[in-house]
Amino acid sequence: MDLKKNWIIAEIGSVHDGSFGNALKLIEAAAVSGANCVKFQTHMAEYETLKDAPNPSYFKAEPRFDYFKRTSFTLDQWKSLKAKADEMGVTFLSSPFALEAVDLLEEVGVTVYKIPSGEVTNLPLLSKVASTKKTVLLSSGMSTWKELNDAVEILSAGGSQLCLMQCTSMYPCTPDRVGINIIHEMKSKFPNVVIGYSDHTLGHAAGVLAIAAGAKVIEKHFTYSKLMYGSDAKHSMEPQEFKLFNETLKEAWSIMANPVDKNLVAEKEMLTMKETFQKSIVLSTNLTKGHALSFSDLAFKKPGDGISAAEASKIVGKKLKASFPADYKLQFEDLE
Repeated sequence: MDLKKNWIIAEIGSVHDGSFGNALKLIEAAAVSGANCVKFQTHMAEYETLKDAPNPSYFKAEPRFDYFKRTSFTLDQWKSLKAKADEMGVTFLSSPFALEAVDLLEEVGVTVYKIPSGEVTNLPLLSKVASTKKTVLLSSGMSTWKELNDAVEILSAGGSQLCLMQCTSMYPCTPDRVGINIIHEMKSKFPNVVIGYSDHTLGHAAGVLAIAAGAKVIEKHFTYSKLMYGSDAKHSMEPQEFKLFNETLKEAWSIMANPVDKNLVAEKEMLTMKETFQKSIVLSTNLTKGHALSFSDLAFKKPGDGISAAEASKIVGKKLKASFPADYKLQFEDLE
């Protein structure tokens, strides 16, 4: 994953609900919808959570331990999911939530890791991921600047490519909590780190604004249907909407990559348009040779390929070398 390029990540997470077939088809759908990277979550219940750990407020349908256990995949299934991503031409990555999950993903052969917001203070996990020297995306949704400093220091020590992603851990994230300003602060505080944005809003605007602020990586939750069971589906984008989102992001990156020279556009690229829409100086009435022009003798009409209306003050007081009719488009050689 070359972080010098722009990346659109389809966050599949656990929206597959433990169905291996759904997971395969979600990879296909994400690739067709324009993602160049698909992201999963590698949960190993017995290593990451106590059985009585509380559920988040937005999903209480079943205990977390049971949910993680039920929706997990075997090593061979994870390898098949990565192979499917390779076949579809998209990068495969996953978030480990335990040290043992890093071991599993190493066997799978991942080249990129995503550190989820809740694991930023799990420094042993960060150290283990850093030791792989793989590219790392670091989410920041629950972290203070001190916690991010510590995490960046550990992950950077391994020499890996690092992308720090602005994120707000709300599902869904409301417009007043997006924090585009934090992207600018991240760029200032971590000048040698690529900045991205993990988008938990329901719309398109935050992703575009993040790109305008300098984000190189955009992540968005992806699902077949918002009606699917689970913690993430109702806050995710369906394929057609994700396709439009993808096209919008690419257009935004294209705009940001092509700064415009205002003078160059006005003087060269807009020459034909200027001649069509701007005004030239013409005579307002029939005038005879030797007449000294006053402002009332002038009118300003399209096209703009004669003496510009901007130069009217230079014309007043000049004498005509010959007689001309009304609406005659003056040239400087007509004057003395």
